[in-house]
Amino acid sequence: MTPSWRRVRAWLDARLEPMAPPMIMLIGVLLLGLLALVHYAIGYEISFAVFYTIPISLVAWYAGRRAAYFISVLSAVAWHLANRLAGETFSVPAIPYWNAATRLGFFLIISTLLASLKETLAREQALSRTDLLTGLNNRRAFLEAAQQEFLRAGRQKLPLTLAYIDLDNFKMVNDGEGHEVGDQLLQMVAEVLRSQLRATDQLARLGGDEFALILIDADEEYAKTVIERIQAALLAAMQARDWPVTLSVGVLVCSRLPENLQAMIAMADELMYAAKQGGRNRAVFRRIQE
Repeated sequence: MTPSWRRVRAWLDARLEPMAPPMIMLIGVLLLGLLALVHYAIGYEISFAVFYTIPISLVAWYAGRRAAYFISVLSAVAWHLANRLAGETFSVPAIPYWNAATRLGFFLIISTLLASLKETLAREQALSRTDLLTGLNNRRAFLEAAQQEFLRAGRQKLPLTLAYIDLDNFKMVNDGEGHEVGDQLLQMVAEVLRSQLRATDQLARLGGDEFALILIDADEEYAKTVIERIQAALLAAMQARDWPVTLSVGVLVCSRLPENLQAMIAMADELMYAAKQGGRNRAVFRRIQE
């Protein structure tokens, strides 16, 4: 992909990705109408096929498969009408309808290929940001989300809480009862964590038996309440399976943000290790105030 095409893609993505599919459909229909008028003005002797693929491609990429099929049908009809109104004649009356059908097939193929490509890319992108075992965000996705929340908290002067979580005695269960049981344990932990957080909070599995969460607009009192709920819910879930697993949690509550996200992560990580060294099954809090 050339630099100039990358710039065009970036420009289109910035403007069309946030739009709702009906708005993109409207843009596609307007563009198609303009193309049909130009086609009619130029006449039927000059091939106009490549230009009809422009609105079809835009709609297929940014609005999805069904919208692209609709635009494909409109494009075939517009092409047929533009040629007929421009005076195109045939020796057999059925020929223009056959031509319209073949053009429709061509447009539908383009729509299907582009929509399928976009869907595949979206799936691959989601997989690259998802921990396949637990369904949580992975480290990469978490760091991206954490950076966004860090910047937002700085702009809006909101408190932000970052917690690093390590599972105590996970290795004992994983080695003693097998990796399949270890996987089930991690999935259960993920479900417990997810059940105790708000939809606006961020949660991820960083790898192994480490998890992280960000509490949005959360002061120390709220953070303690959430961590206590998580510890109680996890303890109940582990006891139900007779697993000796607990949590060591490092919690950094920031009324004043550190210099950057990396510093915030380093502090939360240190607090988590302090919790493990202090006897495990505990949470160590630190507050950074104005």
